[in-house]
Amino acid sequence: MKRIFTVALFLLVSGIVAGQAGSYEGSFADNFGNDIFQKLNIEQDPKLVELVRLHIRRNQQGGKMQGFRVEIFFSSDMNARQKAQSTKNEFLAAYPGINVYISYVSPDFKVRVGDFRTRNEAIKLMKEIQYQFPKAFVVPDLIELPKLF
Repeated sequence: MKRIFTVALFLLVSGIVAGQAGSYEGSFADNFGNDIFQKLNIEQDPKLVELVRLHIRRNQQGGKMQGFRVEIFFSSDMNARQKAQSTKNEFLAAYPGINVYISYVSPDFKVRVGDFRTRNEAIKLMKEIQYQFPKAFVVPDLIELPKLF
């Protein structure tokens, strides 16, 4: 009985290990998309197939996740770009360890700081900088993935 249990356990473990081995590099999204759509044998709009492939490619790229940042500046003035750059430089001089991002979403230039997973982390920074940047507020945003090492 022990021998049967040991053999079954060995087969189970080797099956799991073999299932996780392999290379997912290259055009995995295209190969996976082709395989899945051929196996399903469903007629569908080619735009839907392309949308699924796009979703797979974006998931493979990674690098971003939903989180929060603190917005310290936004403006649509004629010289908004220069003001955004000076706000960025001012913030970096005071807080050199925190990432700063300038973005343009028509018609506004925005300066957002930090990469926080939770709103509470962002609020903590906002309260810390509120004296120097009184218009600061927390916004949901796609943030850079945190460094693991």
